[in-house]
Amino acid sequence: MPASYAYLGPEGTFTEAALRTLPEAATRELIPYVSVQSALDAVRVGEAEAAFVPIENSVEGGITTTLDELVAGAPLMIYREVLLSITFALLVRPGTKLSDIKTVSAHPAAQPQVRNWLKNNLPDAHWESAASNADAARLVQEGQYDAAFAGEFAAALYGLEALETGIHDAENAQTRFVLVGRPARPAAPSGADKTSVVLWQRDDHPGGLRDLLGEFATRGINLMLLQSRPTGAGIGNYCFCIDAEGHISDRRVAEALMGLKRICLEVRFLGSYPRADMKPGDMRPPRSGTSDEEFVSAADWVARCQDGRF
Repeated sequence: MPASYAYLGPEGTFTEAALRTLPEAATRELIPYVSVQSALDAVRVGEAEAAFVPIENSVEGGITTTLDELVAGAPLMIYREVLLSITFALLVRPGTKLSDIKTVSAHPAAQPQVRNWLKNNLPDAHWESAASNADAARLVQEGQYDAAFAGEFAAALYGLEALETGIHDAENAQTRFVLVGRPARPAAPSGADKTSVVLWQRDDHPGGLRDLLGEFATRGINLMLLQSRPTGAGIGNYCFCIDAEGHISDRRVAEALMGLKRICLEVRFLGSYPRADMKPGDMRPPRSGTSDEEFVSAADWVARCQDGRF
């Protein structure tokens, strides 16, 4: 496997900035790809060891392009995550004034984060989506658009200048990025982990989602992300992308996954990996009988009963 990481490019994206915070990135060749799909496919076909892509932001939630790529195609697994605080700069060709801007561009995930700023400062500017924020900067350099929302660090790469900086509608906005590789044994638990899965129901029935969530609730497992995505099988057909606190080696998490495997049409395991904030999960059980120790004790009791040692 090549010692390289694919990432959503081109150079100068927030994805690249987040990737470079990983210590192991210094020992890998970092290769930009034009889309999340192409970066993940590079891993699937063996062109790259892993791919680094955005998966969630604090303003709009899950990034659907990435979620859909992880739901479909050959299975992949998440190994690491990074949180990056996001503020935008308005990048323009030198000499451009605010009154000159008729078209602006950025990645679609950026639009909800600058919507109010646009309304207040460039109400008549036409928005055009780009494959990434850095690609929007490249298109401004080439003269296709007047301005791009991107990281201020991208200005020098594309011969642009930052007309405005510190642009954001939401204070403390963050984007979550993940390092994705081919399936393998998860790393040992760190004590501050999350587990990601995708669930497909066997059929649509009243209380169906409650049944899925009940497997977590009855075991005292807190959920950190729940997002439905269409399966492509018609209106009303959805799968559910879930992040849960804990590691697959935790007894309560393992038993929840076993319960889901029994009742779901399909369960796709996306990995157990350290949380970026390294905050331990809330291990206070909502009711007695849901601690990991109690799960182990109950399993031992059943084993003794099976052996006639009760």
